Amino acid sequence: MSTVDINTLPLIIGFALILIPIAFSWWFNIGIIKRTLIASFRMGIQLLLVGLFLEYLFELNNSFINIAWLMFMILVASVSMIRNSDLKYRILLFPSFMSLAISTLSVVFFFNIVILNLENIFDAKYLIAIGGMILGNSLRSNIVGVSSFYKSIKRNENRYHYQLSLGATRLEAILPFFREGFKSAVNPFIAGMATFGIVSIPGMMTGQILGGSSPMVAVKYQITIVTAIFVVTTVSVILTILFTARSSFNAYGVLNKGIFKN
Repeated sequence: MSTVDINTLPLIIGFALILIPIAFSWWFNIGIIKRTLIASFRMGIQLLLVGLFLEYLFELNNSFINIAWLMFMILVASVSMIRNSDLKYRILLFPSFMSLAISTLSVVFFFNIVILNLENIFDAKYLIAIGGMILGNSLRSNIVGVSSFYKSIKRNENRYHYQLSLGATRLEAILPFFREGFKSAVNPFIAGMATFGIVSIPGMMTGQILGGSSPMVAVKYQITIVTAIFVVTTVSVILTILFTARSSFNAYGVLNKGIFKN
């Protein structure tokens, strides 16, 4: 059974549902109309362009191009993470990119080799689709975790300096803030993970079922994907904080205020 296609007119009608939250924003004077319109327009254009590109990419299925595209996705995710954390690219982009690359590539290749036992682990259908799903879901947690970590230290600077004055190493002094940032990052995902299957049917499972897979096949994919996302989320948050911390503190353990945009 193949997936039912969505024709152009129904697609436009479905996209027009965005007018409902816009109408509420206008009625209650919430002030999100401009941002909603810009974000919706960007989403539609970007997804259509990516859809056309991926059709060509899947047909070509060149291993070097596939891994290059995944690395580009990781780079864009790193830029988004730094931008949304209100930090400066110049100092923190490279360590952020390395943390996402190490965690994402390790888990994606483990998934393709061990779980799926693919002959071609660089197959675009799996490398890009699974890599993108893992990366996209872990990105939100990274933004929350990194932002919470640095803003918490900045907000509680006296407490942090007091720990240093007592002889604590930089790692010992940042540990309470690290725990706070880490929990802020993973707690929403853990809460959502506990409701999968009862309160919500996750996106990959829905896609598998609509694509013609049996519910049990979809469930097995979803269990392994959610686990992979959680592993990448935890590892990438830890690595991002540790890697960026090397550039964010001076030799005496004092936070460099230059990492913040404002």
